[in-house]
Amino acid sequence: MKKTQNVTIKGTKDGLTLHLDDLCSFEELKNELTKKLSANSRDQEDRLISVRVKVGNRYLSTKQEEELKSLIRQKKNLVVEEVESNVITKKDADRLKLESEISTIAKVIRSGQVLEVPGDLLLIGDVNPGGTVKAGGNIFVMGALRGIAHAGVSGNDQVIIAASVMKPSQLRISDCINRAPDQAAEDESRSMECAYISEDQQIVVDRLQVLMRLRPNLTRFEGGS
Repeated sequence: MKKTQNVTIKGTKDGLTLHLDDLCSFEELKNELTKKLSANSRDQEDRLISVRVKVGNRYLSTKQEEELKSLIRQKKNLVVEEVESNVITKKDADRLKLESEISTIAKVIRSGQVLEVPGDLLLIGDVNPGGTVKAGGNIFVMGALRGIAHAGVSGNDQVIIAASVMKPSQLRISDCINRAPDQAAEDESRSMECAYISEDQQIVVDRLQVLMRLRPNLTRFEGGS
């Protein structure tokens, strides 16, 4: 009977992908991985090769993940870009659940106050100068935004910031920052506006209507959360 391979190495245009069996023991996996990497050694190459590791339904502890990375890094030209697993911990699952929820809060955020939520924020009230609102997801202010708003604090750059009156002292989406102009027009009769990261990685403020085209998946408020 033909023995099943625990490690399969596939070349891609971006580098190498390692498919690791999720049923064998971890020790068996490490031993075969060491042999396969030695057999496919490219030590003579000068260029760095990107490696993605896929472990299927195997849960890896932090220690085990570091062991696999260390084995791969022993080949000087291999760089581990990512270790993908279909399994997450309960802690990670709880975090993802929180990040997908919408927090609805009715209050005024005054100077010196900071309001932060893990998911989307729907604030019914103003953010005064000196006040700050932060969210892991989108920020919707049903009032005047005159302070600081930071959406996508965990690194999501597809989120948006929207406000009935968009007069912030600073906007931040993920790691991108946009400071308010020195002299902003005081026309508060304008319709609700939104801020998003454009294709050239700049924060752009535009009419709310553009979101239907730019962020077609932004429909979580429809029919409730």
